[in-house]
Amino acid sequence: MKIAVVGTGYVGLVTGTCFAETGNQVTCVDIDKSKVDKLSNGQITIYEPGLEKIFLRNLKEDRLHFTTNLAEGVKDATIVFLALPTPPGEDGSADLKYILGVADDLGKILTDYKVIVDKSTVPVGTADKVQAAIAKNYKGEFAVVSNPEFLREGVAVDDFMKPDRVVVGTSDERAKKIMTDLYAPFVRSGNPVIFMDEKSAELTKYAANSFLAVKISFMNEIARLCERLGADVDMVRKGIGSDERIGKRFLFPGIGYGGSCFPKDVQALVKSSSEVNYDFEILNAVMKVNEEQKLFLMPKINAYFNNDLKGKRFALWGLAFKPNTDDIREAPALYMIDALTEAGATVHAYDPEAMPNVKQVVGNKIDFAEGQYDALENADALIIATEWSEFRTPEFEKISSMLKNKVIFDGRNVYDRAQMKELGFFYESVGREAVK
Repeated sequence: MKIAVVGTGYVGLVTGTCFAETGNQVTCVDIDKSKVDKLSNGQITIYEPGLEKIFLRNLKEDRLHFTTNLAEGVKDATIVFLALPTPPGEDGSADLKYILGVADDLGKILTDYKVIVDKSTVPVGTADKVQAAIAKNYKGEFAVVSNPEFLREGVAVDDFMKPDRVVVGTSDERAKKIMTDLYAPFVRSGNPVIFMDEKSAELTKYAANSFLAVKISFMNEIARLCERLGADVDMVRKGIGSDERIGKRFLFPGIGYGGSCFPKDVQALVKSSSEVNYDFEILNAVMKVNEEQKLFLMPKINAYFNNDLKGKRFALWGLAFKPNTDDIREAPALYMIDALTEAGATVHAYDPEAMPNVKQVVGNKIDFAEGQYDALENADALIIATEWSEFRTPEFEKISSMLKNKVIFDGRNVYDRAQMKELGFFYESVGREAVK
């Protein structure tokens, strides 16, 4: 099958590469010439485990192509995926200017039936808007389909190649047949392709991400309560996670969620709800809890240093919003950096992948270490903001010898409290009694 993917950001590049991996001919379109040149020459532009290998394989096999020319990219395609940014506006609504702009352009160049697929996360009613934008200039037959992505950064290739489910919103029988054939190689184990109307498909993505955000914020509130009652959030998590109605995932407390999806999607669903005069009270609370949670460690840090951080130096492990990605959008670490530096402290940070992206945002505001232990030099305490695997079993003797004080503030509950006590650390975490 011949496929065009418009947009080569995170979703677009994963989508295009994975479709090429199953033998399709894929052309990715982007207006950024420098990015297209890099991709065409085998230089991948995002960090995602497992992606580069299949990207290079399909580039070599001539199944994956890149261009800045939209007409050239979609000319022979049966399916055109729109994987374009939908950034939040000041009021929280999703900005559709990129999607509708491309839809308008498509209407001027289509010459035959094509399936236009909204892969981006878009508000309910977007398929109708895309349909109208194309129909202004093209009077032939075409279909607009909603096919939201459910990719988790860090495991996106597995998520795409072996999806739990594929959601397809369409009322066009011809498009339904094409989408069934397209996804057949990905659901051979029996996981469903769920067909529904376009609006239900659009809402499904927002509902899924918002529900997961609710679980995270709920556990963060339970963690706050545990600290006041003297309970252990890890024990509570295990106790409720063993209930199959609840499940074990997304129950880990921490310093809040970030990334490109949860903050934006929760905000957009709240905005969409308000537009139909519905006050989504739970999600408003979720957003409030998450904003507060990003700075959850600051009162603990201030208390330890007697509310005087001026001149203090902190080692910060982790900058990405989660492990196995270089994505720093809404990363809690950035909020920590702002709070620490505004209080007069200095920060020496390390992250395996995200440091170049943070440098672009903060410049010389903080120092960057070449390795995780280099960040500890002359630091008054260690702060953990992202639970990268390499932080889980460090050389504690080396940490002890390099820190001025054996003090760790752990925003992801990476370490065992009993071990920290045995090693003689002052250790603060989330929802668990401090080790002093």
